[in-house]
Amino acid sequence: MATSKKTSLLSALAMANRPRLRMLALATTIVAAVFLLWQSDESPMTSYSDARQLRGDAEPDGFVVNGNYTSYDETGQRKIVFTSPRIEQFEDENLATMKSPNAELFSATDPEPWILEADNGSLLRNQDLLDLTGNVRVVRTIGDRTATLNTESLTLDNDQGIVYTDDPVVIVDSVGTTRAKGMKAWINERILELNSQVEGRYETVK
Repeated sequence: MATSKKTSLLSALAMANRPRLRMLALATTIVAAVFLLWQSDESPMTSYSDARQLRGDAEPDGFVVNGNYTSYDETGQRKIVFTSPRIEQFEDENLATMKSPNAELFSATDPEPWILEADNGSLLRNQDLLDLTGNVRVVRTIGDRTATLNTESLTLDNDQGIVYTDDPVVIVDSVGTTRAKGMKAWINERILELNSQVEGRYETVK
């Protein structure tokens, strides 16, 4: 028992005679506490640029499932409504890409909207330009007459109210088939202009 007390007393005296060791232990404790506090103040969220680098430029910043987009004119009337089962958004380019988009174009002078369908679409939101690619189909109804235009690419300028393409187009309606290289259409004026190489085959009405 006397030996144990003597050992404890010697250890205490040794610590008292080593102030540097005590200061080192205290400093280590303070550094550890400061580190833990700094770690707790850090936000667990990474920055936008860091997240973009991690996922790569080809990955979207966000996406919408079963999305719906509506644009209005200055009077509050609908100009365009389009839907897509998946819309991906890229913030840096202010771009939205769509799978299997379906669009309805409304005119102040036409009660029936133009219907646009395609495999893919992309919307430049700053310019209000909608580009459609792959099996593009446009359906236009005037009265009891319906015409369908097929092409591989088509651009809708929503600000100007026009659609256009430089690709070959095929137009089928109740009276025949028309083929051409490129076209431009004004939605409100209901005017369709074929660019070149226009060929038509029509049935004679008896």
